[in-house]
Amino acid sequence: MTYKTFRLHERPDLRAQVDRLSVAAWPEFLLHGNAQHWEHLFSTFAEYQVLICDGDDKVVALGHTVPLFWDSKLESLPATIDAILTDALQAREFAANTLSALAAIVAQDYRGQGLSSIVLHEMRRLALLYGLQALIVPVRPTLKHLYPLIPFERYVRWVREDGAPFDPWLRVHWRLGATQLKIIPRSLTVTGSVSQWEEWTGIQMPDSGEYVVPGALQPVKVDRNSDLGLYEDPNIWMKHSVSSEK
Repeated sequence: MTYKTFRLHERPDLRAQVDRLSVAAWPEFLLHGNAQHWEHLFSTFAEYQVLICDGDDKVVALGHTVPLFWDSKLESLPATIDAILTDALQAREFAANTLSALAAIVAQDYRGQGLSSIVLHEMRRLALLYGLQALIVPVRPTLKHLYPLIPFERYVRWVREDGAPFDPWLRVHWRLGATQLKIIPRSLTVTGSVSQWEEWTGIQMPDSGEYVVPGALQPVKVDRNSDLGLYEDPNIWMKHSVSSEK
Protein backbone atom coordinates (compact mmCIF):
# COMPACT_ATOMS: atom_id res chain seq x y z
CA MET A 1 0.00 0.00 0.00
CA THR A 2 1.16 3.52 -0.79
CA TYR A 3 0.95 6.00 2.08
CA LYS A 4 0.88 9.78 2.08
CA THR A 5 2.71 11.87 4.64
CA PHE A 6 1.54 15.22 5.95
CA ARG A 7 2.29 17.48 8.84
CA LEU A 8 -0.55 18.72 10.97
CA HIS A 9 -0.15 22.37 9.99
CA GLU A 10 -0.72 21.26 6.37
CA ARG A 11 -3.83 19.26 7.22
CA PRO A 12 -5.49 20.70 10.34
CA ASP A 13 -8.71 19.02 9.20
CA LEU A 14 -7.20 15.68 10.30
CA ARG A 15 -6.97 16.73 13.97
CA ALA A 16 -10.10 14.81 14.99
CA GLN A 17 -8.63 11.61 13.54
CA VAL A 18 -5.41 12.23 15.46
CA ASP A 19 -7.36 12.52 18.70
CA ARG A 20 -9.33 9.33 18.03
CA LEU A 21 -6.18 7.39 17.17
CA SER A 22 -4.46 8.58 20.36
CA VAL A 23 -7.39 7.67 22.61
CA ALA A 24 -7.58 4.20 21.06
CA ALA A 25 -3.83 3.60 21.42
CA TRP A 26 -3.32 4.23 25.14
CA PRO A 27 -4.72 2.59 28.28
CA GLU A 28 -7.36 4.84 29.81
CA PHE A 29 -5.26 5.73 32.85
CA LEU A 30 -2.43 7.17 30.72
CA LEU A 31 -4.82 9.78 29.37
CA HIS A 32 -4.89 11.26 32.88
CA GLY A 33 -1.13 11.76 33.24
CA ASN A 34 0.69 14.96 34.12
CA ALA A 35 1.53 16.22 30.61
CA GLN A 36 0.20 19.73 31.15
CA HIS A 37 1.53 21.23 27.92
CA TRP A 38 0.31 18.50 25.53
CA GLU A 39 -2.11 20.81 23.67
CA HIS A 40 0.85 22.85 22.39
CA LEU A 41 1.54 19.99 19.98
CA PHE A 42 -1.53 20.97 17.99
CA SER A 43 -0.93 24.72 17.92
CA THR A 44 2.60 25.88 18.72
CA PHE A 45 4.24 22.77 17.26
CA ALA A 46 1.72 21.70 14.60
CA GLU A 47 4.43 21.64 11.91
CA TYR A 48 6.31 18.96 13.88
CA GLN A 49 3.41 16.48 14.03
CA VAL A 50 3.82 13.77 11.38
CA LEU A 51 0.71 12.12 9.95
CA ILE A 52 0.74 8.97 7.80
CA CYS A 53 -2.43 8.50 5.75
CA ASP A 54 -3.81 5.87 3.41
CA GLY A 55 -5.25 6.68 0.00
CA ASP A 56 -8.52 7.85 1.55
CA ASP A 57 -6.81 10.32 3.90
CA LYS A 58 -7.39 8.08 6.90
CA VAL A 59 -4.71 8.68 9.53
CA VAL A 60 -3.17 5.25 10.11
CA ALA A 61 -0.04 6.30 12.01
CA LEU A 62 1.42 9.42 13.53
CA GLY A 63 4.48 10.79 15.23
CA HIS A 64 4.51 13.56 17.82
CA THR A 65 7.74 15.57 17.96
CA VAL A 66 9.07 18.93 19.19
CA PRO A 67 12.37 20.79 18.67
CA LEU A 68 14.49 21.58 21.71
CA PHE A 69 18.04 22.35 22.76
CA TRP A 70 20.09 19.47 24.17
CA ASP A 71 23.79 19.74 25.05
CA SER A 72 24.34 15.99 24.45
CA LYS A 73 24.88 15.28 28.16
CA LEU A 74 22.87 12.40 29.63
CA GLU A 75 22.13 14.37 32.77
CA SER A 76 20.52 17.09 30.64
CA LEU A 77 17.91 14.82 29.06
CA PRO A 78 14.37 15.78 30.12
CA ALA A 79 13.08 13.65 32.98
CA THR A 80 9.40 13.62 31.98
CA ILE A 81 7.15 14.03 28.96
CA ASP A 82 6.05 17.40 30.31
CA ALA A 83 9.69 18.45 30.73
CA ILE A 84 10.25 17.71 27.03
CA LEU A 85 7.42 20.08 26.17
CA THR A 86 8.67 22.69 28.63
CA ASP A 87 12.16 22.54 27.10
CA ALA A 88 10.64 22.85 23.63
CA LEU A 89 8.66 25.93 24.63
CA GLN A 90 11.80 27.48 26.12
CA ALA A 91 13.84 26.59 23.02
CA ARG A 92 11.68 28.93 20.97
CA GLU A 93 13.69 31.74 22.55
CA PHE A 94 17.01 30.42 21.22
CA ALA A 95 18.27 27.90 18.69
CA ALA A 96 16.95 24.36 18.98
CA ASN A 97 19.44 21.70 17.89
CA THR A 98 17.60 18.43 18.55
CA LEU A 99 14.26 16.89 17.61
CA SER A 100 12.59 14.99 20.43
CA ALA A 101 9.80 12.53 19.84
CA LEU A 102 7.00 12.21 22.35
CA ALA A 103 4.99 9.35 20.85
CA ALA A 104 4.66 7.17 17.77
CA ILE A 105 1.28 5.53 17.21
CA VAL A 106 0.09 3.02 14.62
CA ALA A 107 -3.61 2.18 14.25
CA GLN A 108 -4.48 -1.29 15.50
CA ASP A 109 -5.58 -2.61 12.09
CA TYR A 110 -2.34 -1.44 10.45
CA ARG A 111 0.21 -2.86 12.86
CA GLY A 112 2.77 -5.34 11.60
CA GLN A 113 3.08 -3.58 8.24
CA GLY A 114 6.25 -1.60 8.93
CA LEU A 115 4.50 1.68 9.68
CA SER A 116 6.41 2.24 12.91
CA SER A 117 9.64 2.33 10.88
CA ILE A 118 8.03 4.76 8.43
CA VAL A 119 7.08 7.07 11.31
CA LEU A 120 10.67 7.05 12.59
CA HIS A 121 12.05 7.70 9.11
CA GLU A 122 9.72 10.67 8.77
CA MET A 123 10.82 11.99 12.16
CA ARG A 124 14.43 11.78 11.04
CA ARG A 125 13.59 13.55 7.77
CA LEU A 126 11.92 16.29 9.80
CA ALA A 127 15.04 16.73 11.90
CA LEU A 128 17.10 17.08 8.71
CA LEU A 129 14.62 19.55 7.26
CA TYR A 130 15.09 21.88 10.21
CA GLY A 131 18.85 21.37 10.43
CA LEU A 132 18.70 19.53 13.78
CA GLN A 133 21.60 17.31 14.78
CA ALA A 134 19.78 14.30 16.22
CA LEU A 135 16.48 12.64 16.97
CA ILE A 136 15.96 11.51 20.56
CA VAL A 137 13.06 9.28 21.52
CA PRO A 138 11.59 8.35 24.92
CA VAL A 139 10.74 4.75 24.06
CA ARG A 140 7.89 2.93 25.81
CA PRO A 141 8.60 -0.78 25.15
CA THR A 142 5.68 -2.53 23.47
CA LEU A 143 5.64 -5.77 25.46
CA LYS A 144 6.77 -4.58 28.88
CA HIS A 145 3.15 -4.60 30.07
CA LEU A 146 3.25 -8.41 29.82
CA TYR A 147 6.12 -8.44 32.34
CA PRO A 148 5.04 -5.81 34.90
CA LEU A 149 6.95 -7.42 37.78
CA ILE A 150 10.29 -7.45 35.97
CA PRO A 151 12.33 -4.31 36.78
CA PHE A 152 12.40 -1.98 33.79
CA GLU A 153 16.20 -1.70 33.75
CA ARG A 154 16.44 -5.50 33.38
CA TYR A 155 13.72 -5.77 30.76
CA VAL A 156 15.36 -3.28 28.37
CA ARG A 157 18.54 -5.38 28.43
CA TRP A 158 16.79 -8.58 27.30
CA VAL A 159 18.02 -9.79 23.91
CA ARG A 160 17.12 -12.58 21.53
CA GLU A 161 19.53 -15.29 20.38
CA ASP A 162 20.52 -13.14 17.40
CA GLY A 163 21.56 -10.31 19.73
CA ALA A 164 18.62 -8.06 18.84
CA PRO A 165 16.53 -6.53 21.64
CA PHE A 166 13.75 -8.78 22.90
CA ASP A 167 11.14 -6.03 22.79
CA PRO A 168 9.80 -5.39 19.25
CA TRP A 169 9.65 -1.58 19.59
CA LEU A 170 13.18 -1.42 20.98
CA ARG A 171 14.16 -3.71 18.12
CA VAL A 172 12.74 -1.33 15.49
CA HIS A 173 14.89 1.49 16.87
CA TRP A 174 17.94 -0.79 17.12
CA ARG A 175 17.60 -1.89 13.49
CA LEU A 176 17.55 1.76 12.44
CA GLY A 177 20.83 2.31 14.27
CA ALA A 178 19.56 3.94 17.45
CA THR A 179 21.50 3.67 20.69
CA GLN A 180 20.14 3.49 24.22
CA LEU A 181 21.01 6.49 26.35
CA LYS A 182 19.28 6.58 29.72
CA ILE A 183 16.27 5.17 31.54
CA ILE A 184 13.46 7.59 32.40
CA PRO A 185 11.94 6.12 35.60
CA ARG A 186 8.93 8.47 35.65
CA SER A 187 8.28 9.76 32.14
CA LEU A 188 4.61 10.17 33.00
CA THR A 189 3.02 10.12 36.45
CA VAL A 190 -0.65 9.34 36.97
CA THR A 191 -2.37 9.98 40.28
CA GLY A 192 -6.01 9.57 41.18
CA SER A 193 -8.41 8.48 43.87
CA VAL A 194 -9.07 4.78 44.35
CA SER A 195 -12.49 5.14 42.74
CA GLN A 196 -10.90 6.83 39.72
CA TRP A 197 -8.39 4.04 39.33
CA GLU A 198 -11.15 1.46 39.60
CA GLU A 199 -13.05 3.29 36.86
CA TRP A 200 -9.99 3.64 34.60
CA THR A 201 -8.92 0.01 34.94
CA GLY A 202 -12.16 -1.88 35.63
CA ILE A 203 -10.41 -3.54 38.60
CA GLN A 204 -11.61 -3.34 42.19
CA MET A 205 -8.92 -2.25 44.64
CA PRO A 206 -10.28 -3.10 48.09
CA ASP A 207 -6.97 -2.90 49.98
CA SER A 208 -3.70 -0.99 49.96
CA GLY A 209 -0.89 -2.54 47.93
CA GLU A 210 0.45 -2.93 44.42
CA TYR A 211 -1.91 -3.84 41.60
CA VAL A 212 -1.07 -5.26 38.17
CA VAL A 213 -3.39 -3.59 35.67
CA PRO A 214 -3.72 -4.06 31.90
CA GLY A 215 -1.42 -1.79 29.92
CA ALA A 216 0.75 -0.76 32.87
CA LEU A 217 4.48 -1.41 32.62
CA GLN A 218 4.76 -1.83 36.38
CA PRO A 219 2.28 -2.11 39.26
CA VAL A 220 0.01 0.69 40.39
CA LYS A 221 0.58 1.60 44.05
CA VAL A 222 -2.63 2.07 46.02
CA ASP A 223 -2.97 3.61 49.47
CA ARG A 224 -6.55 3.23 50.70
CA ASN A 225 -5.88 5.32 53.81
CA SER A 226 -4.90 8.31 51.66
CA ASP A 227 -7.41 7.41 48.93
CA LEU A 228 -4.60 7.60 46.41
CA GLY A 229 -3.40 5.52 43.49
CA LEU A 230 0.00 6.23 41.93
CA TYR A 231 1.51 4.99 38.68
CA GLU A 232 4.86 5.97 37.17
CA ASP A 233 5.41 5.07 33.53
CA PRO A 234 9.06 4.25 32.71
CA ASN A 235 10.61 4.89 29.29
CA ILE A 236 14.14 4.75 27.92
CA TRP A 237 15.84 7.48 25.91
CA MET A 238 17.22 6.37 22.55
CA LYS A 239 19.16 8.46 20.04
CA HIS A 240 19.04 8.33 16.25
CA SER A 241 21.60 9.93 13.97
CA VAL A 242 19.95 11.92 11.21
CA SER A 243 22.98 12.81 9.06
CA SER A 244 22.63 9.77 6.78
CA GLU A 245 18.84 9.78 6.47
CA LYS A 246 17.61 9.32 2.90
